[in-house]
Amino acid sequence: GSFKYAWVLDKLKAERERGITIDIALWKFETSKYYVTIIDAPGHRDFIKNMITGTSQADCAVLIVAAGTGEFEAGISKNGQTREHALLAFTLGVKQLIVGVNKMDSTEPPYSESRFEEIKKEVSSYIKKIGYNPAAVAFVPIS
Repeated sequence: GSFKYAWVLDKLKAERERGITIDIALWKFETSKYYVTIIDAPGHRDFIKNMITGTSQADCAVLIVAAGTGEFEAGISKNGQTREHALLAFTLGVKQLIVGVNKMDSTEPPYSESRFEEIKKEVSSYIKKIGYNPAAVAFVPIS
């Protein structure tokens, strides 16, 4: 995976060295209709308190789910980060959700539609159990 765009918001030396987000970062911009603040929150289990701090301020969450073989399965497993982050977002009052299915270029074959649909089905099933309406959740393939 490439971390070249993570450098936009990852400012701490440790974040850049380790290739992970540790602290929350804010980036603000406005459109003709909205004031938008992007809150980049850590996904790593060791920094869950920082993730909660960022998520508790959000109106909408973008849940990043890795499509790679083994990565998705680990995240959606009983104690996986995908489950934990979706549950925390809902519990913290974030009622709008977007799911970014990341690393689609690492599927077999690359950008596999069947892998995307498999992930969409499994994540939809889980988020429905915790209170989200999967029909109102956008699933976006990204890399």
